[in-house]
Amino acid sequence: MKRNKHFAALLGDSVLLCLFIPSGTESISVILISLAVTVCAAAMVVMCGICQWCQRKLGKRNKPTLEMVGTPDSSRARSESKAIKLPAGSKAVNTTPVQGQLPQDELDRRTDTRSSVSDLVNSLTSEMLMLSPGSEDDDSHDMPGRENLGRIQFSVGYNFHESTLTVKILKAQELPAKDFSGTSDPFVKIYLLPDKKHKLETKVKRKNLNPHWNETFLFEGFPYEKVVQRTLYLQVLDYDRFSRNDPIGEVSIPLNKVDLAHMQTFWKELKPCSDGSGSRGELLLSLCYNPTANTITVNIIKARNLKAMDIGGTSDPYVKVWLMHKDKRVEKKKTVVMKRCLNPVFNESFPFDIPTERLRETTIIITVMDKDRLSRNDVIGKIYLSWKSGPGEVKHWKDMIARPRQAVAQWHQLKA
Repeated sequence: MKRNKHFAALLGDSVLLCLFIPSGTESISVILISLAVTVCAAAMVVMCGICQWCQRKLGKRNKPTLEMVGTPDSSRARSESKAIKLPAGSKAVNTTPVQGQLPQDELDRRTDTRSSVSDLVNSLTSEMLMLSPGSEDDDSHDMPGRENLGRIQFSVGYNFHESTLTVKILKAQELPAKDFSGTSDPFVKIYLLPDKKHKLETKVKRKNLNPHWNETFLFEGFPYEKVVQRTLYLQVLDYDRFSRNDPIGEVSIPLNKVDLAHMQTFWKELKPCSDGSGSRGELLLSLCYNPTANTITVNIIKARNLKAMDIGGTSDPYVKVWLMHKDKRVEKKKTVVMKRCLNPVFNESFPFDIPTERLRETTIIITVMDKDRLSRNDVIGKIYLSWKSGPGEVKHWKDMIARPRQAVAQWHQLKA
């Protein structure tokens, strides 16, 4: 409105100037000059007004947002910070007191600012949901869960008159299958840590995943003051006639946390054995299945972080590969010995003839050994590859079957 009045005033002054100028050639020149000045002045006013008008229009979207970021103590910033905390789709309520009627431009700026911040909140909320645990895009659900190792029931108590600690191994349930026949031959070792030299063992229960032992063990002549300093450690293993027994799981309970005056019975979930597992190293190997030739080629690639077995802090590792069929050893092959090396590179391949009808009952046992010249060779760790092994081994076996004629490589943790 002010711009239009200013333009009309200038135009009126120019017309009056033209009326009072004398006639003649000089008057025409003066009139033309006056008109030119008037047109230029009007153009400048119009251009200046448009520029300010554009700035004010554009400022409705940009300027208040910048003020909110730059002046967090302002009433607008405080109001919008509350809006960010609201869930997406909720309405932000401005609780700032208002004194008098605000100009229309100010109301427009606040409305646009709330709209901008609301869009920002929705955008940030969407990104946070995409990155939050448990969302559909999270890769954590692809990670294999902890293997179910079963549970064990036992009782423990102390006889103060006879200074005797009593431990009863009752039973176990839902033990994993460790043998090729789909069962296990479980038994239990009993320790009072930190002493691992003296141990007691239950009987072996043949082909039983839910064994009942009901065996009682007595630690006689054991003063109570020393008993409460010990930890009862139970290790469930699968008996193996041809090789080392396979650990199934373990349970430990500090005796100072148990009321030993009466026999206490516990059900405890078995945990992965920590006795050397996780510190024996890893082995990278590949499997290649050729259904036409009925062969599986095992390529021992390399190992890393092997456990030091020698006094000098090193090992002389080599790898044995056994082909097993129905608990029977069929064929054995081995790599060369790598002297004084905890990260050896082998790159040796071994083909095995395996008919298709025997594939389901076949297991490949890979054992990393430490060569010893003066005594018996030490076992560093083992890997059992079949369709009934642990989660990582089963995955490798299935990947081999699903991708015939391709070398499928995978790292494996060595186990005791």
